[in-house]
Amino acid sequence: MSSNYILLVEDNPSDVRLTRRALEQSHITNPLVVAEDGREALDYLFGLGAHQGRDVKDPPDWSCWI
Repeated sequence: MSSNYILLVEDNPSDVRLTRRALEQSHITNPLVVAEDGREALDYLFGLGAHQGRDVKDPPDWSCWI
């Protein structure tokens, strides 16, 4: 995965669907990675837990924080 992906931290499936729809309607085609809480997001970023072995040198695009 390239570093142009978006990391969304959201525990509400309806909000995840709404975000996906908004991105699609805005023609934003970046891959979307969803973490359900802060711990999962940190595990993803640091390659821990279920995300062990992930290339941690490939962070999300930090240019846009929401």
